[in-house]
Amino acid sequence: MALTQSHRTVSFKTLDGLNLEAWLWEAQGPAPAIVMTHGLNCVKEMSLAETAEAFQSEGYNVLLYDSRSVGGSEGLPRNQVDPWQNAQDVSDVVSYVSTLRSVDSKKIILWGMSLGGSISGCAAAIDTRVSGVIMICPIFTFIRPDKRKSVFSQLMKDRVSQLRGNEPFSIPPFNSKGENPAGYAGSGGPGGLESHTLMKLASERGHRNFRDRITLQSFHKLALFRPRDLMEEMLAETPTMMVVPELDTVSLPKDQMAAFEIFKTPKQLYLATGTGHMDVLSGKESRNVMQAMLRFCESALEGTIQ
Repeated sequence: MALTQSHRTVSFKTLDGLNLEAWLWEAQGPAPAIVMTHGLNCVKEMSLAETAEAFQSEGYNVLLYDSRSVGGSEGLPRNQVDPWQNAQDVSDVVSYVSTLRSVDSKKIILWGMSLGGSISGCAAAIDTRVSGVIMICPIFTFIRPDKRKSVFSQLMKDRVSQLRGNEPFSIPPFNSKGENPAGYAGSGGPGGLESHTLMKLASERGHRNFRDRITLQSFHKLALFRPRDLMEEMLAETPTMMVVPELDTVSLPKDQMAAFEIFKTPKQLYLATGTGHMDVLSGKESRNVMQAMLRFCESALEGTIQ
């Protein structure tokens, strides 16, 4: 049914002329395609290849790409997270995937994990070409209330510094205590420590072009990102699946489920019992998660999700 061959590296342009780098797993076509968007500051080499291969084995083309300014993709300043821009870039990824001979351009599904899930949901709300979207443990809150005054002050100082000709200030997304200035994604708790470990392992394993830093201005852009509001208003017809890890300490399950409840689109929720943010695709529940995603994709492409 599918070509079980290794991926190949491809690149393509965004609307503003940047080259994005991706891994492409091809299936016998024309066949549906999955566009995979990673989490904050993650590169394609890190952790999603097995999931991509599982989709390919079921007859799907899969494209897993590095977001702008991260990994093998172009963009300056390096490692600046800009979720609204990233959501626009997803549409350029879809445009590229649509040109591939192995792809049925009317059967493209967006897939994103963590911050990439939130970005994919926003992209799906605007880009009506896609047939569905899967959000794995998406994040909906970004700046903790007790951190706002301090981090906003730091952001303004950095902006003034850059206006004077200095380089953008950058920091690790999570320090050795699992903390960051914004209180983002479980900062200072088990979720922050898990995230720090993920980034540390990526550095130690020498993933190509990985850099364990983000610009401080990334938190300015995250502060302005309102994925829940956009999806509540505009994600009206695109079939949507959300996978919520029961033990998530990076993006709290109550926040994910509260967002899911207000979506007006045809939707499915899968609660991954006994799993957290980092092991939802690799732990004891991963086989069931994969089967649930495949059932969703089939139903979304057939138009049978209520």
